[in-house]
Amino acid sequence: MRTQLNNGREYELEAQYGLPEKLPDGEYVIWQGSPNVWRMAKDAFYIRPIIAYFVFLVLFRIFDGISLEHATLAIVISTIWMLALSVVCIGLVYCLAYFTAITTVYTMTNRRIVMRIGIALTLSFNLPYKEIISADFKEKKDGFGNIPLRISPTTKIAYFHLWPHARPFCFNNPEPMLRNIANVKEVATLLTNAWASENQISITPASVKSPISTPGRVKSGMGVGLSNDLGLT
Repeated sequence: MRTQLNNGREYELEAQYGLPEKLPDGEYVIWQGSPNVWRMAKDAFYIRPIIAYFVFLVLFRIFDGISLEHATLAIVISTIWMLALSVVCIGLVYCLAYFTAITTVYTMTNRRIVMRIGIALTLSFNLPYKEIISADFKEKKDGFGNIPLRISPTTKIAYFHLWPHARPFCFNNPEPMLRNIANVKEVATLLTNAWASENQISITPASVKSPISTPGRVKSGMGVGLSNDLGLT
């Protein structure tokens, strides 16, 4: 599978791209990727409702000016100001999503998942496969999707330290999430195989093709239907 790289130069002093230090002997990178910018803006920062809100304000300003019989020039000037402020606000939200996406690197090795996140303050989370209990994913029509990871209760990570790279609304037991990544089904397959290899669990072809009877997390071992969920239990 093609490795996706985010080639931002602000992290050029890293010992190894996307990693806090060089990998030890015997460990190697299987996949690296970053979130899609537009999907991050849409799903995490809700830019579409924000755009709709400002469009409503502009239209309301025009309607209000006409209904109150304001001068045409006054309506035009006030509308231009409203449009300018709307563009600035929407642009700030998009910039936040953009920098969130380009500064994020998800790394999958043969032993763990590493999440490098943060714009001003960079954090790296190491998630060994032995600490990952299960994982889900849902593929969109265009191949993008999320992979939330349920980790051992002994591994404590604050939800707000992870956000927006966390499964929504899982506050009590936060689940790190590989968010808005391309070719999510292929990445999920790589994760399944790497997890099974590290935990010395074999995956039979018959079990991989077994259907999923109900949506949600599956607790049936590594035998899962990869079109819906990863059962890493």
